[in-house]
Amino acid sequence: MSTTRLLIIPGLHDSGPAHWQTWLQARHPDARRVVQRDFARPDLQRWADRIASTLETPGEGEWVAVAHSFGVLALARHLGEHPHSPIREALLVAPASPDKFGVAESLPQHRLQIPTALIASQNDPWMSLALAQRWAGRWGSHLTNLGRAGHINTESGYGPFPLAQRWVEAALARVARTVLA
Repeated sequence: MSTTRLLIIPGLHDSGPAHWQTWLQARHPDARRVVQRDFARPDLQRWADRIASTLETPGEGEWVAVAHSFGVLALARHLGEHPHSPIREALLVAPASPDKFGVAESLPQHRLQIPTALIASQNDPWMSLALAQRWAGRWGSHLTNLGRAGHINTESGYGPFPLAQRWVEAALARVARTVLA
């Protein structure tokens, strides 16, 4: 029987022990974290390739992904290159601006092939809300504005992040129902 698993995709410098992604991963013992060879060097293609290799983990099943910051861009690149990826839904939290890294043209410019939700903030130093709205529209993502929440990381006060946990639980249930249907 196949299971649905959680894939954690951190951004630059990984997500430390107090970060909400680490908190979320601890709540899901079968979750996998994408570990980059160099978390300090944002290389879009290498990061997307690392997502693909992490998905080759033994065991059948579907995946629900939760990405943060530059990890969002790497996931979008992966999904654009792998239309048959086993990722069935994705939560995109506080994406980094592709323009800061010169990678906008390397990202999908169309609706992603899976349901996505994008969580943004009005005062995120890594991506303006207006730009987050444009990318959410382009990718067909449901957008949630958290207000003045910064980069939605430890420095912004996000250790536990119940909203992400609720989204993951609902996504896992939706994918499981689809698999059983």
